Amino acid sequence: MIHITLPDGSLREYDQPLSIHEMAASISPGLARAAVAGRVNGVQVDCDFMLEQDARVSIITPREPEGLEIVRRSCALLLAMAVKQVYPRAQLLAGSALGDGFFYEFAYDRAFTATDLLLIEARMHQLAATNHTIRRRELPWKKVLAFFIALGEHYKAELIRALPEDDCLWLYSLGNFEDLCHGPHIPSTAILQAFRLAHITRNGAPLQRIYGGCWESQQELDAWLAPQQAVVVNLDERQADYAQSVVDELRRAGVRVNGDLRKEKISHKIRHHREHGVPCLLVIGDKEMSGGFVSARTCTGEDLGEMKVGQIAEWLNAQVHLNA
Repeated sequence: MIHITLPDGSLREYDQPLSIHEMAASISPGLARAAVAGRVNGVQVDCDFMLEQDARVSIITPREPEGLEIVRRSCALLLAMAVKQVYPRAQLLAGSALGDGFFYEFAYDRAFTATDLLLIEARMHQLAATNHTIRRRELPWKKVLAFFIALGEHYKAELIRALPEDDCLWLYSLGNFEDLCHGPHIPSTAILQAFRLAHITRNGAPLQRIYGGCWESQQELDAWLAPQQAVVVNLDERQADYAQSVVDELRRAGVRVNGDLRKEKISHKIRHHREHGVPCLLVIGDKEMSGGFVSARTCTGEDLGEMKVGQIAEWLNAQVHLNA
């Protein structure tokens, strides 16, 4: 008999091993449909993870931050598959969730364009609609390395060579596409409906990143795409987590705000958002992160100085009332 303790402290008994998805279905069909992963004794696992002994288990859905991060991570996997189908010569590097969305880095013999993004996004929607199952398999380091060498994925092979040789690595499969990436991932692509490709950043020829936004619902995606009161921009990737925490705090205060966490020069980010008429830019570097504040400036270049997050939230909301 397997004893499963749920988050509310209640106990369920099962007479044979079962997967996270099966356990969710035993609670309710709705929970099974919403499940993107599970948490077993505090560790995130895929929905096909088998429960074979007593454990504390919770079901992760996109309604919680961890669940939405998993959805976005899987959207990065879908992006990689779409690019390989549309542009087979593109080389895979790595991707993940980031801020309000996801990214994947590729090596390609020419720069991707806005037209390319439209084609890639259309293929992503086609793949999502086919409801591909996402599965994983564990292989020794040497076999994973040989797998990507055989595919001609030389950049990915170099990334694997940097890992400890005694590791066993996870390959996630999506249709006939497989990639080495962190999990867990969603059980199937039907969950991926509300996403949009947004930017391309070139990190030196031939490396380039494609960024997108991803949400649980189309309504949330539409709000993300709508004009914002402010955009938070970080100097480099070291401040990404703090920058996203500022975005989250401002949203809780009722501010319409997005974060631009791209691996891009800060001057380029500022110029881009000024050209698009964003009313206020909130810049975050190491000084702002260590001090727990932001450096604010308007799109016209007026320097508003260093402000705590609560202060800038009050100022931004006051501007809305003044302009109403």
